Amino acid sequence: MPSSRSIRCILVLTCAAVCVVVGGHRAPVRAAEPAPESAFAIIAMASTPAPAGNAAGVPARAKYLVLDSRIIDRTDNAKLTVGTVEKHPRNPLFGEDKPWEQRFDNMYANVLFDEADGLYKLWYNPFIYDTSSKGVTLEQRHKTRYSPRRREDGICCAISRDGLKWVKPKLGLIEYEGNKANNLVLRGSHGAGVFKDTHDPDPMRRYKMFHARDVLRFSPDGLRWSNPAPCEGIDSNGDSHNHMLWAPDLERYVAFVRLRGGSNRRSGQRVVGRSESADLKSWTRAVEVLRIDADGQEAYSMPVFRYADIYLGLVAVFRTRPVDRVHTELAWSPDTVKWHRIDPGTPLIGNAPNEGDYDWGCVYAADDPVVLDDEIRIYYLGSNGKHTSWRDGFFCLATLRPDGFAGYEPIDAAKPATVVTRPVVCSGKTLRITADARGGSVRVTVLDADGKTVTAGRPIIDDVTGAPVTLRGGADLSKLHGSRVRLKFELTKAKLYAFALTQ
Repeated sequence: MPSSRSIRCILVLTCAAVCVVVGGHRAPVRAAEPAPESAFAIIAMASTPAPAGNAAGVPARAKYLVLDSRIIDRTDNAKLTVGTVEKHPRNPLFGEDKPWEQRFDNMYANVLFDEADGLYKLWYNPFIYDTSSKGVTLEQRHKTRYSPRRREDGICCAISRDGLKWVKPKLGLIEYEGNKANNLVLRGSHGAGVFKDTHDPDPMRRYKMFHARDVLRFSPDGLRWSNPAPCEGIDSNGDSHNHMLWAPDLERYVAFVRLRGGSNRRSGQRVVGRSESADLKSWTRAVEVLRIDADGQEAYSMPVFRYADIYLGLVAVFRTRPVDRVHTELAWSPDTVKWHRIDPGTPLIGNAPNEGDYDWGCVYAADDPVVLDDEIRIYYLGSNGKHTSWRDGFFCLATLRPDGFAGYEPIDAAKPATVVTRPVVCSGKTLRITADARGGSVRVTVLDADGKTVTAGRPIIDDVTGAPVTLRGGADLSKLHGSRVRLKFELTKAKLYAFALTQ
């Protein structure tokens, strides 16, 4: 048995990773082409009023996403739409290419960039025993009903230097078919959500795994895991991607599980449930926080993450039989309790058009996105067949422009759109915006809290991220520091994602 030190997920790299701090995590700037695998030494992832909010003003924060309805006072000819993802040209990044990867099924992937080790790390949840779809033709799939076979779950670990080329290390931890030369870290755990918890002072609990039957495991390195500890009180038994995070504004751990909408919580429509705990031992009973009110659609799971001082959820929308396919939509919350779907019915990550394509059948987003300086990486499981049928599974990647989860754009592209914020604290001298304006423009007017014009900026006419707005006469906002201001955005053939008031 290798020692605990020798099986840490570490690569000896040929170059150092350059990192940027994002939302409490450090992520590498877009990496150069990875060296061949032999270079790695493996020692062991129309006018519309906004919803009611705080009319007196919004507390200052580092960045404001315009998808947050609390900061929007009114709009004209403007609609909020999800961002446009690009599926990576290297997709799929890998498939079911090991004997113990009988079926990825929904995969329930968990990805992070680990600053300490300079690595992307991935934990995923295949069936290590099941009826495999490998080699079953499309014609055979249409004629023969899929039937699971003595299913057993496993948790696997993979690592990457650049997030594109992944290695499945031979960890020597768990036996499969009489051999430990595999990347398994556990057997028999379903729907596992894994995260690195920098809040917990105990290094033996640095990594946490929350999975079906409301149990929690701990690990110092993400490889060796404790025996399961019950999370008393949740009462979910959710057989889906379970998720947990530390919410710094609430000073609580928050768990998201799958419930059923029926009276006994074990039958009826699939919905997202939420529970919380201060000590990881005593939990509130999970209650419903999100459902999809559309015929034949259910919320199968929802990985949740914190971004720009709010919470975003990647909702797996299950279109039940006969469609039997899954895509990913977007939701947001100010507090993890009250959730709002964004552009309902429009996928953030959609399915491919042709049956047999690597993500035609299902798209399950990983937990969590990795934020780089020039893009947001959303990893996901793609499968080429229907949810409850024959399907091969693949680990895939979709990317977004920075801050590009959702933004305002004109309803009628022939006319400008107007978006006016509620009063926000002027916490800096420079106004910055993130927008797509190439071929159009974004014009910004600074108003006082009563709506009177204070100053205006030169139009932005390019795609920009955190770009400063040049104000009239070359002035800045120093004289307004600490006061409340409104911002009026006029969008011509443009899309606005975010703004900030910085020093």
